Amino acid sequence: MDMRTRRAFLVQGAASAFAMALHAQGPQSTPTPGAPPAFGTAPAVGPSISPADFEHAEKLLQVTLTPAERTEAAGNWQNSMAALVERRTGPRKVPLSDGLAPATTWQPTSITHAQFSGPSTQVFGHVAVSLPTNDEAIAFAPVTHLSHWIKSRMLTSERLTRIYLARLKRYDPQLRCVITLTEEHALQQARAADTEIAEGKYRGVLHGIPYGAKDLLDTAGIATTYGAEPYRNRVPQKDSAVIHKLNEAGAVLVAKLSLGALALNDIWFGGQTMNPWLLEEGASGSSAGPGAAVAAGLVGFAIGSETEGSIVSPSMRCGVTGLRPTYGRVPRTGAMTLAWSLDKLGPMARGVEDTMMVLQAISGQDSGDVASVDAPLLFDASQNVKGLRLGYVPKWMKESPATDVDRNALEVAKQIGMLPVEVNLPDWPYDNLNTILFAEAAAAFEELTLTNADDQLKMQVPDAWPNSFRQARFLSAVDFVQADRMRRAVAMEMERIMGQVDLILVPSLRDEMLTITNFTGHPSLTLRAGFVHVNQARSDWAPDPKHPPQVFTPGRRVPHGVTLIGKLFAEGTIVQAGISLEKALGIMSEHPQL
Repeated sequence: MDMRTRRAFLVQGAASAFAMALHAQGPQSTPTPGAPPAFGTAPAVGPSISPADFEHAEKLLQVTLTPAERTEAAGNWQNSMAALVERRTGPRKVPLSDGLAPATTWQPTSITHAQFSGPSTQVFGHVAVSLPTNDEAIAFAPVTHLSHWIKSRMLTSERLTRIYLARLKRYDPQLRCVITLTEEHALQQARAADTEIAEGKYRGVLHGIPYGAKDLLDTAGIATTYGAEPYRNRVPQKDSAVIHKLNEAGAVLVAKLSLGALALNDIWFGGQTMNPWLLEEGASGSSAGPGAAVAAGLVGFAIGSETEGSIVSPSMRCGVTGLRPTYGRVPRTGAMTLAWSLDKLGPMARGVEDTMMVLQAISGQDSGDVASVDAPLLFDASQNVKGLRLGYVPKWMKESPATDVDRNALEVAKQIGMLPVEVNLPDWPYDNLNTILFAEAAAAFEELTLTNADDQLKMQVPDAWPNSFRQARFLSAVDFVQADRMRRAVAMEMERIMGQVDLILVPSLRDEMLTITNFTGHPSLTLRAGFVHVNQARSDWAPDPKHPPQVFTPGRRVPHGVTLIGKLFAEGTIVQAGISLEKALGIMSEHPQL
C-alpha cells in the first residue's frame, strides 16, 4: 500500500476508533497519546453483508472459506473494506480524467540488460520505378513507389489524393471501412505538400502520401468516434501525438477508418467492416478499417492499434503488412485508451519497407504518454539477413493454426540464409494474463458501465465489451497483482529465449504468442506469405448457433500471413528479415478484385 494512502486510511480509522472510545467512556475520556490507528475501525458504510453473500462470492473467485471465516469477514466488512470504493460511490467522489494513467507503468526494458540509447539511423532502399498509366495500378503501389513518384514530381500529391478519395467513395459501400471521409481537409494538405515540394522543401518519405487513421486517434475539429455509439458525435479540439507527427511529416489524412466498437473485433455503429478478398466475412479487428482500406488500395498506408491482436489479425485476414512496435516506441497521447499497459499504435501497409517509413515518422517520447520512450530506431534496407538466428517452436509449426504457408515461410527463410533455432516456452496458462487486460479495460470505460451507456453499443453478446466490463468488476484485486507478477515471469522467459535468437517466426494467430508478446511488449511484423482455401466465413466472435457462418463450396482462396517477433526495440531486424522474405516469396503483386 502507498504510504500516503495507508496513512490516510489509518488516520480515518483512528479518528473513528477514538470517537467510539470517547462515546463509550464519557466526555472526560481522551485518546491515549501515541495510540496507533487500527484497520477495521472506520465508520460503517455500504450495504449490510451476510456470511451467505461471501458463500456466493466464493464461486466467482474460486476460493473457499469456512463458515467461521465467512462470519468474521461479513462481521466487519462495512468497517474495513466497504469504504475503499468511496472514490466511486461517494460521498467524496474523485473524478479521473481520460488522460490520467495509472501510477504504475509497465517497462519492458526492466527485464533486460540491453541498452537502448544512441542515435537513430534509417537507410531506405533505392527505388526507380516508372509511373503506371492507370489510376488503379498507382493506387495499389507501395509507399516506396508512391514516395519516389511524388519526390521526383512524376506524381502530385493532389492527384494521388483524388485517386484515393474516388476509390474510398466507390468501394466503401461494400467494405464499410470509413467512418469519416476528410475530403476537404485532405485536399488542403495535398495542395500544401505540392507547393512545398515544388519549392524544394521536401519533408521526407511520407511527404504528400495519403493515409487513413483508425478512428481512435484524435483529430482536431474532425470527429473521433471510437466506432461506438456513445461517442459518435465526439469532436476533439487537439490532434493526437501520432497525427501531429504525420502532419509534420507532410502526410495527407484522407479518412478516419473503422474499428470494432471500443477496439474490439470488426463491428461498429455503421455495420461490419468486410474483408476485400472475401466480402462474405468481416475484415477482423479491431483495426478493421485500416486492414480493409490498405488491402483494397484506398489509402497509401494506415495507422492501426493493438492491445492483443488488433494489428496482427486484420493484417493476416486482409493480406497486408502490419508492424506492431515495441510497447512505448510510439506515443499514444490523444489515442483512445483500452489498456494502459498494453495499447500500441503501428503502421499497416502494402509492403514491408513501407511500415518502417511510417514507423520512423511516428516514433518518439511524448510527455502525454508516461510509457513512451526515445529509443534508437536502426534500419538498413540493404542489410543482408544471412546468418540471422531465426527461432521457431517445432510443435507450433506442426499443428493448427499453422498451415503449409507457415511451414513454407520457414523453409524459404532457411533458403535465404537465416539459421533456424528450435525454441520452447513453458506450458503455462498464459491467458491468465488477461486478468490485467479486462481490469484495465473496465477501468478505462468505468463511466460507460456505471451509467449504463454501454447499452447503446450494437453488439450485446456474451463476448462483447458490455458484458466483459461488467464481469470485470468481480475480478479479484489479489489475482490482478498475481497476474502482474506472472507477467514479469513471462517477460523473463522471453528474455531468455530472445537471448538465443535474433527473431522468431510464428503462426500469426497462435494464441500463446499473441498474448505473451503483447504483455511483454515485443515488436512483431505480420506479412503475407501465401494463400489458403477456406470453407466457411471466419469470425472474431464466439460461435453462435443461431447465426452459423456462411459455408463455401468450393472453398475460397484468401491470403495468409506469417509473423516475425523481434527483440525489444529491434524493429529494424524484423523489417530487414521481412523485406528479404517478401522478395523471396514473391506474392505481394496480387490484389483483391472488388
